[in-house]
Amino acid sequence: MLVDDQPLLRMGFRMVLDSQVDLSVVGEAGNGAEAVALTGTLRPDVVLMDVRMPGMDGIEATSRIVAAGSASRVLILTTFDLDEYAFAGLRAGASGFLLKDVPPADLLSAIRAVATGDAVVAPSITRRLLDAFAHRLPDPAAPSGPAGTGGPEATGGG
Repeated sequence: MLVDDQPLLRMGFRMVLDSQVDLSVVGEAGNGAEAVALTGTLRPDVVLMDVRMPGMDGIEATSRIVAAGSASRVLILTTFDLDEYAFAGLRAGASGFLLKDVPPADLLSAIRAVATGDAVVAPSITRRLLDAFAHRLPDPAAPSGPAGTGGPEATGGG
């Protein structure tokens, strides 16, 4: 399903997607509220979601689609290479985040990946995600388990 407030962009995405034998566009929405309603009715495998739209934006729509327990996966497509959009979209439950200048072949690969349960993030965003969150990852050299109980080594396991 295509969600974008610009009909010309939706038409362009539709042309690319409909050229594929294994992909079809089942619906289109021009804003987030329409996207939430149509996703509940049409149950698309993947929703290509714009971020900035009048009324309900794509981040809120993504959050509502995910919170509703929909099996549809959201792939955010935006013109804006901003961390705030990428991080908010991923926090909302999006399965991917790409920029609209992505080559058509990469977009098609991303849609197929997201449809099978994988996640896709634009390379520029991936680098910034790693920079922002790598320091929060657990240290593999640090002892595991609650303080004072030690890890597997303390019990002879391992």
